[in-house]
Amino acid sequence: MCTPFIRNHQYNLIKKQTKFVLHTLRTVADRRVLETVRYSAATNIIEAFPSLTENHKQMLEQISTFETAEDFQRYLSELEPYLESYPTITLKQIQKLFPKNKKLKVPDLQLIDYRNITYLSWIDIASNKLFIIYPYEGQLFGIEGRITPTHKKGYCMFCNRHQELAFFYVKTKNVNVSPDNISAVGQYVCLDNLECNRSITDTAKLERFILSVRK
Repeated sequence: MCTPFIRNHQYNLIKKQTKFVLHTLRTVADRRVLETVRYSAATNIIEAFPSLTENHKQMLEQISTFETAEDFQRYLSELEPYLESYPTITLKQIQKLFPKNKKLKVPDLQLIDYRNITYLSWIDIASNKLFIIYPYEGQLFGIEGRITPTHKKGYCMFCNRHQELAFFYVKTKNVNVSPDNISAVGQYVCLDNLECNRSITDTAKLERFILSVRK
């Protein structure tokens, strides 16, 4: 039985590194350069995990031994059973995260592939609001804010992907900013949050943002 230990963003990183190594194999003849790239890819993957068993470490390090596209595809396929799913979440849990929003519209939770998301999010077109739910240290944090398409491409703060952006504007309480204790934080994020989830390889910036606006 496989014990899941790979989170979505870590799997995205592994896919990115396999793509890089395969590209190097196809375009670089110098074996010294290739070995350096292999070593770098394996190191980057291992460093993405706070802790690993020896078996899991050896499994991931196999990336440094492959030669063909079929090898890399098999490697990724064999890792899929080890993907750690996003925590189970119910409609009632979501409603409790946004108690002030009495007309909260939630996507069909049964249609979501929870192994392939780092954060759950959706846009309510009617209110121009983006909702994000992120699991952190055993808790679920929910934030909501206005979202405005920029109709321009740039780098998303969450996934660092160059894509069409929207400006996400979140109000938060802060006693040091204004008399009514209200301040705001804004960031440019992917307009397409599904692609963002498929691209994110590091959660540090996402977590900083979530923690900075939590109530």
